[in-house]
Amino acid sequence: MRSTETAADRIPAHPDVAAVPLQAVLEALVDPVRRSIVTQLADAAADIRCGDFDLPVSKSTATHHFRVLREAGLIRQHYAGTSRMNTLRRTEFETAFPGLLTALTQATHTAAVTARQESPKAG
Repeated sequence: MRSTETAADRIPAHPDVAAVPLQAVLEALVDPVRRSIVTQLADAAADIRCGDFDLPVSKSTATHHFRVLREAGLIRQHYAGTSRMNTLRRTEFETAFPGLLTALTQATHTAAVTARQESPKAG
């Protein structure tokens, strides 16, 4: 961190969830990697460091996905030491878009169970 830079300077801008159009939210959630990030955050007991997500993409591509989710108001990012942490903005989002996160996470879990049941077993 440069001497003139404060910790607050490192925190990216976060939109007011109430001002985010539904179209922007749906466009952010159309990508399976971003849905995975949201689902992992919804299932987590605590904030998750960017590098701790189970994602099938490179670090630079993951950074793009985090930015899209942040700009759509779905996640909040902050620093804990040198780690960028991610938090699902569940309460704010539930107020602006009631039931959307619950429906998303339930659908994601159902799809994962179905995929496991349909995949051929290694023998």
